[in-house]
Amino acid sequence: MSQTQISDKKKTTRPRRRKPARRRKRIRRRRISWFRVSLAAVLFTALILSLTLPTCRHSTSDIPESEQDVSPRLDSLRVLLASADTTMAPEPAVAPDSGCIPLQSRFKASLGRTFNDSNHVHLSASVLSGILPISDTRTAWQHGRGLVEVRSCKDFYVDRLSHSYPYLTRSGAALLHEIGRRFNDSLAARGGGAYRIKVTSLLRTSHTVGRLRRVNRNATATSAHQYGATFDISYSKFICDDSTGTRRSFEDLKNMLAEIVDGLRDEGRCFVKHERRQACFHITARSENNNNTDNNITETDTPR
Repeated sequence: MSQTQISDKKKTTRPRRRKPARRRKRIRRRRISWFRVSLAAVLFTALILSLTLPTCRHSTSDIPESEQDVSPRLDSLRVLLASADTTMAPEPAVAPDSGCIPLQSRFKASLGRTFNDSNHVHLSASVLSGILPISDTRTAWQHGRGLVEVRSCKDFYVDRLSHSYPYLTRSGAALLHEIGRRFNDSLAARGGGAYRIKVTSLLRTSHTVGRLRRVNRNATATSAHQYGATFDISYSKFICDDSTGTRRSFEDLKNMLAEIVDGLRDEGRCFVKHERRQACFHITARSENNNNTDNNITETDTPR
């Protein structure tokens, strides 16, 4: 055999056989199943990390101590984005439960019969004196103007808020401060005592109202808290700032608070609803427009 024939034989190679159709399908199926398993593992890992790692909270250290207007560009977004269960005030002292000195109060009536303004009355007043409801960041941007931030001070203590945000309208914040000042003045005039009222609910959004309705059957979808002029004050719990001072019973403090709220209600400053299940006064600030339309409002609706 010549050298040329040998070289030609080396150059000739066998044609590559194609894999059978069944084998190609089997390989493709394996690849697809491996891809699905990998994708599921990645998604599962991401879910575990999102549940275990601490959530990022927006810092509120740049907020001054005094109450401010909420600007429509930045601070109004904090109404939805900031954590709703944070309070800047220190933990209060434990209230003493013995050795209490009786506190005189002129209020002797029934809370339920005296403070019976219906949900319709509160809603009508809040629509006239409050803002438009906030449902998302866009509406917070648009409707946040006119709100002021409410923080614990010498007049009252803001409790940890799980279904609301620490904001009110100017009229609502002014009324809250007035209640706290009258409470402190009345307490000092009747022998003293280091106590403050406790605020348990303020501005709500449609999202927080939806969450609240899952745990509170009395809450309604059209809550007056969405307009920023309504707040709740506990009548069963009060903040004791000095447990070594003059001791008062919560029952006497409740009657004195009811006396103050009843006086402001008679002055045409607010509407009040006694809420027995939540043990609080549901209060809505009234504006000048409310005083002009009060005669057309009936008080026969069901409670909030």
